Amino acid sequence: MRTQLLALDEPAPVEIINPDSENPFLFLCDHATAFIPRSLEGLGVEEHHMKRHVAYDIGIKGVTEGLAAHFGSRAVFSNFSRLIVDPNRKLESDALMPVASDGCVVPWNKALSGEDRQARLDTFYWPYHNTITRTIDDMLDKGQVPVILSMHSMTHEMAGVPRPWPISVLWNQDPRLAQPFMTRIREAGILCGDNEPYSGRDGHGYTMATHADLRGLPNILIEVRQDLISDQSGIAQWTDILIDAFDEVLHCPTLQEVRRTA
Repeated sequence: MRTQLLALDEPAPVEIINPDSENPFLFLCDHATAFIPRSLEGLGVEEHHMKRHVAYDIGIKGVTEGLAAHFGSRAVFSNFSRLIVDPNRKLESDALMPVASDGCVVPWNKALSGEDRQARLDTFYWPYHNTITRTIDDMLDKGQVPVILSMHSMTHEMAGVPRPWPISVLWNQDPRLAQPFMTRIREAGILCGDNEPYSGRDGHGYTMATHADLRGLPNILIEVRQDLISDQSGIAQWTDILIDAFDEVLHCPTLQEVRRTA
């Protein structure tokens, strides 16, 4: 059992930028990095997997940073690999601490003790989610209605099935942000997936469901294809595309309300 997982010289498990912003956007980045602390010895994973989507969402941190810089908005980033613990999964999910993921075997996740699981939750999972909760509470206390944007990237294909959408939007029952955003993206001539290849209505997107849907806050989960944002020029291009789309929807009056559904 290793309950002390992070050394003092290693990155904090969560990062927040622009915490005092007056902008209502709150960007969340569940899978921002592939960092694994020394105490976990790389989880026994073959090194090449750490550059793949199984370890983190390629390119999306740079896009999110660019969006937060442009709007001067808050952004919360995880600072740990999803192979340690996936903050976008329920506690009871088999994918929370995966034994295998798309051909990547994770030896250190086999036969984890209850103490080891709890140490990972306490070190990584809960600090990330608690930071989001505190940030939302602070915004509401100041009279702001947070507009939650959960930022992800997806592979160009999965199990041999191609994904033709450069960008996809996942949403559940609240269309206030999803519909105008998708309209704007399509007006720019870009094919936009609507609840595909995953759906916001089938439990995909735990962070969004927990922090936004349950609290009646306007929200979407965005998936940008990883092959389009795998380098700096792609990150810059897609940051500009998203800035243009969000500029159109930021001032929608319906986003300024908390709307809890039954």
